[in-house]
Order: sequence, then C-alpha cells, then structure tokens
Amino acid sequence: MFRRRQAKLLNCAASNARAFYRGLQLKPKYDAVVVGAGHNGLVAAAYLQKAGLDVCVLERRHVIGGAAVTEEIVPGFKFSRASYLLSLMRPQIMQDLQLKKYGLKIYLRNPSSYTPLAEPGGLDGKARSLLLGRDGQQNAQQIAQFSQKDAKAFSEYEHQLERIVSAIDPLLDNPAVSVPSVMSSSLKDKWSSVKPVRALVGSVKSMGSDMQAFYELMTAPAQKILDRWFESEPLKATLATDSVIGAMASPQHPGSGYVLLHHVMGELEGIKGAWAYVQGGMGAVSQAIANCAEDHGASVFCDKPVKQILTNRNKAQGVVLADGTEIKAKVVLSNATPKVTYLDLLPEKTLAQEEVDQLKQFDYTSPVTKINVAVDRLPNFTADPNTKGSEPMPHHQCTIHLNCEESSLIHDSYLDAQQGKITKRPMIEMVIPSSLDPTLSPSGSHVVLLFTQFTPYKLAGGEEWDDQNRNTYADIVFDVIERYAPGFKDSVIGRDILTPPDLEKTFGLTGGNIFHGTMSLDQLYMARPTPGLAGLRCPVPGLYLCGSGNHPGGGVMGSPGRLAAKAVLGDFKSLD
Repeated sequence: MFRRRQAKLLNCAASNARAFYRGLQLKPKYDAVVVGAGHNGLVAAAYLQKAGLDVCVLERRHVIGGAAVTEEIVPGFKFSRASYLLSLMRPQIMQDLQLKKYGLKIYLRNPSSYTPLAEPGGLDGKARSLLLGRDGQQNAQQIAQFSQKDAKAFSEYEHQLERIVSAIDPLLDNPAVSVPSVMSSSLKDKWSSVKPVRALVGSVKSMGSDMQAFYELMTAPAQKILDRWFESEPLKATLATDSVIGAMASPQHPGSGYVLLHHVMGELEGIKGAWAYVQGGMGAVSQAIANCAEDHGASVFCDKPVKQILTNRNKAQGVVLADGTEIKAKVVLSNATPKVTYLDLLPEKTLAQEEVDQLKQFDYTSPVTKINVAVDRLPNFTADPNTKGSEPMPHHQCTIHLNCEESSLIHDSYLDAQQGKITKRPMIEMVIPSSLDPTLSPSGSHVVLLFTQFTPYKLAGGEEWDDQNRNTYADIVFDVIERYAPGFKDSVIGRDILTPPDLEKTFGLTGGNIFHGTMSLDQLYMARPTPGLAGLRCPVPGLYLCGSGNHPGGGVMGSPGRLAAKAVLGDFKSLD
C-alpha cells in the first residue's frame, strides 16, 4: 500500500502570500466577484478587468485552476492532477488574453495515439500496436496492419468529422439561442438573440451534405457509426474511447457519437485537432490566465471559500465568505457547478420550485477515477520495447490506450460500474507528459497520469470508496498496465487516487463529473444546464453562470467564461 501524501502547492502561492507580495487586501466592494478560480472563472475575470471593471476572484482551495491545476503530490513530481491535455482552448481567447506573453508554453504531440496489443494480431498475426498521428500516409500504413479497407476509409472519416467541426465551430464562440428571448415581446430580448440565431443558421447552412452525418453523430450510438466505417477492432476500440471519455455511457448508447467530435474539435498553433502537453502542467494554463487578469488589476485570492451569494429583492448583491466576511458587488459570476451555484449558494426559495426540480434532475454521473503516478523509469511496452535506454520513444508522448483490443471490453467495464462493481477490465488512458516536458520530474524519472473508467460513485452493498477500495482498484489498474509493460509496478514511487467522490470533494465537481454535468444531447446548447435555466443570465439579475455547466460545456475551453463576461459587459450599465 502506498502512503498518501498531502498535496503541495505548485502553481500559485497561498492566498495570503499572493496578497502580501502584491500588496493586496480584500476590499468590501467590487464591481464584480467571481466565485471560483477555475480556468473559466479566470477567463471571465481577465475579460472584465481588461474592460475596466474592478474584479475579485475568490477560490476556496489553496491553489488556483480548479481542475486545470498542477500540484506536487510526490516530492519532485508535478502532476496535472485532474485535466491533463490542452486542445480545446478557444484561439480567440489565446489571442485576446495574450496567454503566450503571460507564460503559456506547450508541447505539441505527434504522434498522438498509441494502442499496444497484449497479444500479436492483425492480418498476419504479427501486429503489436496501432500508432496514429497527423501524417495521413503513416496512419494508413499503421491501420493496414489490421485492415486494408479501414486504411482507405480512415482519412475520409477524419475529413468528415473535420468538416462537421468546422461548421459548428462558431457555436462555441456564441451564446446558445434562448427560446424565451426569441419569443419575448421585449425588443431588447429579441435583439440579444440576433447573433446566436445567425450563428446557428450559419452552422446549419455550412453543414451542407454532412447534415445527415451530424444528426447521426448527435443521436446514434458511436458503435453503430464506427461499425459502418471500419471493421478492425483495435481501431474501432481506440476511437470508441473518444465517445465515452468522462461519460458514464457505453459506445452502444444512443448519442455517444457526439463526443467523437472532441478529438478533432480543438486547435493549437493553427493546427486543427492538435493536442498538447503544457509546460509545467495544466496549472500553467490557469496561471497564464491569472497573470493576464492580475496584470490588468484583478485581485485573485485563494483560501476564500464562498458560503452564500447575497441577494436583495431577488437581485445578486455580492457574497458571504465562510468566515462571515461580506463582499458587495454589482455582479456575481459563479464558476461552480449549476448544483452548487443554484442549490447550495443561493438562499433557499430564491428560484421557482419548477427550476429547482429541473436542477435536481440534471445528470452529474461520472465514471472517472484519475490516478497520478510517479515512476523512476519509462514504461517499457512489450509491443514496442525501449531501444534508446531512458530516452522517450515516439509512442511515449501519445495517449496510450490500454484494454482496447476490442470495443466490447469498454461496454463490459461500463456494465460493471452500472452494478456498482469495481471492474476487473478498466478502460485506461495513460499519458506521460514528462516524455516531452522535463520540468515535471527529476531526470530519468517520469510522471504517469492515468484517466480510467468505469468506476461508480457508489459501490454495491453500501461500501464506500475508502483507502482499501481505492487501492484495490488502483492495483487492478496497475496489473493491467503490467500486462502491457512488465516492470511498471516495480517502477512506482508513489500514487494519488481520485475516485468520483474524491474529485467532487477536492475540486467541487458535483458527482465527480469533469464537465460540470453530462455532455448528452438533452444537456447541451439551449438545454444547458436545463431548458428553464439555459443562457448566460441567471433568473436572479446580476448573477451569471460562467463555468462548464453552461454552454458550450466542458473541457479546458474557456468559452463559458468569455461568453459570461461579454454578457456582463452588455448588461453592466443597466444593472442597479
């Protein structure tokens, strides 16, 4: 059993230290208060401060970033403790906030996906792995080990997804269409809907002949889509992981096809679909945004948990901290989940009962257990043995898919979780960011991050996720890795295990859901977080939801924060 270590602060000092070094003190009043220093909250703060508002960000933890955080769990090893890759951050935000100027550095990955096989397979019975990247010809050669047909089809499959993403891309930078605003008799409400409606109509027109494929992606099981395109199981299973990442769903579930878009939805350095490691870990993304906000005059405080959102005559007036301190503000932006914002922080009976009932039905189910591991050497995969000693090989920089020989393994693991069981065949995505970023670990040692599914929030028989069950599950995960990379278990120096309840407790993620709520069709766009509460403006004037529980949803994207800030700036003068 590994001794659990208290996490050390990496990417920001404690709040008192921040205040001391910058000469800051918490003031009794600001123009805007942001609840939570996750990346979306920081994005909102940066935009508002740049526009001339006096902004304060209040973070309950000792470190900024929310789930986009870097922490030193094992001495000398810097872990991206929750989120672990960058791709979805909107290019407009990168440009507007000058994140490179404020310290953001990235390592693009190519190749990006590696699926080792436990036993040789393929057309000749000798194939050991599947390696995919940005080179179409090399991808075809890799896939041809398993199917000539699939090798030819893969490029068109990718191009179709890219066309669809290009068509819907404007929707990510615009508010969702608000049906009540469209139907309102108020000219102001109707005018506010013009831009979102134009964006929606433009996306539909741009879809062209791909509209049917888009509809299928939004409604059909990913397995059905992949079965029509491909025949080789290692390829289908590898792609199927994209359809269920972070979701308590099987590739056989209707609507799971939508998340297939996520692996091509991002853009970095002008490269569509690129994914990267961030130098210093994901906390460096949050730190760069905070640097921008603070450079323009924003105040960011850690160790300042908000107990309640203050209201007066059903209007937001500020917040009350856990220690009783009141901070007044003209507007309050919440980076917390919809459940925390509306049901925990607002005074009881602020919302109509119908709205409360809808919120209670919002799905936060999470299958994710994140395991962060410090190792004293690179994993050595039997499928592709290390030939350069301690020097990383191309596949070490990839997302490494384990238990991906067949799509049915993903479904079987999902069924285990539905019964409250600790699965014996978890779906595992392994990344080794230190393969490209030498700042994360001592020389020769490495950081291994394991994003695993499927684990239930509640175990069968009333059992809890105590240390024994955490370690039982982690041992199963390590046994799986050992099958592909013998010697892995002996290389482990320490580990940090975060089950769904741990993710909820540590990061404030309701249900442990990394997206602030399931990204299903009934909880997207004009229905996020609920049909009655969709939109940037909350039913309480002066309160705005700026986290991933709002459109366009989860991922280290920043768009919910930017859209909320733009709404505040449009409303600010009219708010009493």
